[in-house]
Amino acid sequence: MILYPAIDLKDGQAVRLLRGEMDKATVFNDDPAAQARAFVEAGCEWLHLVDLNGAFEGSPVNAAAVEAILAATAIPTQLGGGIRDMATIESWLSKGLARVILGTVAVENPGLVREAAKAFPGQIAVGIDARKGRVATKGWAEETDVDATDLARSYEDAGVAAIIYTDIDRDGAMGGPNIGATAALARAVSIPVIASGGVASLDDLIALRDCGAQLNGAISGRALYDGAIDLQEALAALRR
Repeated sequence: MILYPAIDLKDGQAVRLLRGEMDKATVFNDDPAAQARAFVEAGCEWLHLVDLNGAFEGSPVNAAAVEAILAATAIPTQLGGGIRDMATIESWLSKGLARVILGTVAVENPGLVREAAKAFPGQIAVGIDARKGRVATKGWAEETDVDATDLARSYEDAGVAAIIYTDIDRDGAMGGPNIGATAALARAVSIPVIASGGVASLDDLIALRDCGAQLNGAISGRALYDGAIDLQEALAALRR
């Protein structure tokens, strides 16, 4: 199982939010590229980036920070937030991203997701962010009646590379991930699933690893910045 360290970008800085609320941001590093290098030097094999401003505004905002991270590192990187048309997808992939994450458009424009997955095999992921099983969009500001598992199943034949499943109520709260819901979603589809939201300890990562659902990976942010998870210990545990 892969550990994806998260670098959430707001106003050019690496921050963490509490349950997706922009006014509850904690700045952890004002040099996101330096943070990315630190994760790489510790042995991480992937990076997970989110353009938080972009998610709310619907178009890239933290492009300079993302490009600085790509220039400073040489491992695969995935990015979500504000990617809602083919031109933006093409632009980001041309800059060296390994994968883009489509969230809002996965609900509002599934045809775009299918078109992109066909045009860029292995480079399109679907981000499914949910509260109590229902999908939220536009930086989690708008809730829908769409069931998270139904949405995941709708992309079974689309060729998407992964699903990033986030339990919003757990995100940044350091209360542990929603293992039951994540495992259930992973068992419901053949698409690789990456868990996100609430990972607060090594025990959480091991529980996800051993949940019986063959998760592709888990994303962790605040716990790595706070030191609640020792990064090298976690990487070693997940490789076993």
